[in-house]
Amino acid sequence: MCRLFGMSSAPRRSRATFWLLDAPDNLSDQSRREPDGTGLGYFTSDGTPQVHKAPVAAFQDRAFAEDAATVESATFLAHIRYASTGALRQSNTHPFELDGRLFAHNGVIEDLDRLDAHLGADRSLVKGDTDSERFFALVTRETTAHGGDVTAGIVAAARWAARHLPLYALNIVLATSDQLWALRYPDTHELHVLERRPGGHHGNRQLDHAGAAGHMRVHSGDLARTPATVVASERMDDNPHWLLMEPGELLHVGPDRAVTRRIVLPQEPAHRLTLADLHPTAAASQQAA
Repeated sequence: MCRLFGMSSAPRRSRATFWLLDAPDNLSDQSRREPDGTGLGYFTSDGTPQVHKAPVAAFQDRAFAEDAATVESATFLAHIRYASTGALRQSNTHPFELDGRLFAHNGVIEDLDRLDAHLGADRSLVKGDTDSERFFALVTRETTAHGGDVTAGIVAAARWAARHLPLYALNIVLATSDQLWALRYPDTHELHVLERRPGGHHGNRQLDHAGAAGHMRVHSGDLARTPATVVASERMDDNPHWLLMEPGELLHVGPDRAVTRRIVLPQEPAHRLTLADLHPTAAASQQAA
């Protein structure tokens, strides 16, 4: 399944190094299904979003994804894609950027014709053909309708999707230059949060995170001295303070480092999908690599 990672050290900027793919070193590793795309998003000091992403459709794409990327930002968003909808193209690779915000999604949303009809003219915001980017366009429209309130935009978009669209999972991470949001809905996939103190659990360590599947690694020496909040599809180190987000829970990390968490979707999706309901390609994308 897709891997999500978001991190905020706001209001302080931090340097972090990301490896989104590790080179396979044995036949067992090579036999696993390989990701279909990788992406990293962050912000420059003036708040301009930067996105480095590529589909893993050729050797040169894989080489790009294996290179270490060291960047500086107050917020970061990384994503490893296993495609459920959309061809292996850069336009379908996460994260997506709209109105100075970055977005990534893990899950499956169906009945895209109905979503397109609901978007209307705002369908023009979508450059690719994924369910994820369409949902981001809906969040963007709802945020504008709510006076720029991103929290209200996410809630309105997610509640509409939960009522009207067949859903398998709607786990998302959205970032601005100084804020971070994450939503887990429903309980299909896990999403974990860590409020990390400076130096981590032991008090004197840099951040060194690695996904169990070996595809994503993150290192930050600055976080030996700076607190941060991390959101990820899996626990990425041995810190005992990782918490599993509740189904329907929306997390927000503000520019002042304040973390708020509340249930915004207490009900099940009206049209909840199971793995058996999905097209084989979509079903394969939602299973552990």
